[in-house]
Amino acid sequence: MSALTVYRDDNPQEILLATEQGDEIAAALAEIGVRFERWQADRDIEPQMSPDQIMAAYGSEIERLKQTEGYVTVDVISMVPEHPQKDEFRQKFLSEHTHSEDEVRFFVDGEGMFYLHKAGKVFRVLCSRNDLISVPANTTHWFDMGPAPRFTAIRLFNNPEGWVANFTGNDIADRFPKFG
Repeated sequence: MSALTVYRDDNPQEILLATEQGDEIAAALAEIGVRFERWQADRDIEPQMSPDQIMAAYGSEIERLKQTEGYVTVDVISMVPEHPQKDEFRQKFLSEHTHSEDEVRFFVDGEGMFYLHKAGKVFRVLCSRNDLISVPANTTHWFDMGPAPRFTAIRLFNNPEGWVANFTGNDIADRFPKFG
């Protein structure tokens, strides 16, 4: 289930907001320019589906975003607890960073945690099946897939070469609760 917890960025023990209500999550994130939507597949998603079949299941939503936001590339990423490089991949994005383009993820299955650092706050967003999150370019954030990751997500890009993590050097991610 989706969830949002908002903290002051200087006090991870002080919770300013905690909700599992999709409309409240979307409204709170919209205040900082982050899109959060709940999508439903046009057909059932099965574990054995190929990336092309998964993208086809959400074809109308993907096309809408491509038309309105100019995304040109779409792919599917999956992670499972048995993946031999899961720890390496988890560590890669656990430190605060930015990207020069939007980070758009739609969770087809499983879940992951985005931490957005903006306006003197940290927004901890648990994204799960049917959640779309679009983090605007240059927004400081980090992502935690947990110690036993299990998710499949559709990614949309304006320019995949621009999706490089630019680390801030801030140790803020070390002070907030990890996922899992």
